[in-house]
Amino acid sequence: MNPYDAAHRLSRALKESEEFKELKKAQEELKADETAKTMVLDLRGKQMELQRQRLSGIEVSEQQEQRLQKLMDVVNMNMVAKRFIEAEYRAIVLLQDVQKIIGEATGVIYDEELMNIADESQGDQQ
Repeated sequence: MNPYDAAHRLSRALKESEEFKELKKAQEELKADETAKTMVLDLRGKQMELQRQRLSGIEVSEQQEQRLQKLMDVVNMNMVAKRFIEAEYRAIVLLQDVQKIIGEATGVIYDEELMNIADESQGDQQ
């Protein structure tokens, strides 16, 4: 089997999946509802802000976590925003599952011992 042909079939299958059809519909609904769109974008901004903070080694306070949770609760009250977030989540789970399957197959190809050669040789030079 040609891997390129299989990749194209996978691409078509993903596009035709219920998860991606629902995500596309939810995206269109979100774009048409300015209030819901603003809410989702604000939520994403706050999530990214806290993620950057964590990655920078700065502790996220309990108050920040609570404010984010309250914002999530408010966003979930808007049905358009909620449908989008749920549809997006289902599509992400599907992609993660597919990635895991591909990763398991390619894990057989790559020898971990040989993949770590670069790390070991750098350690010898220090």
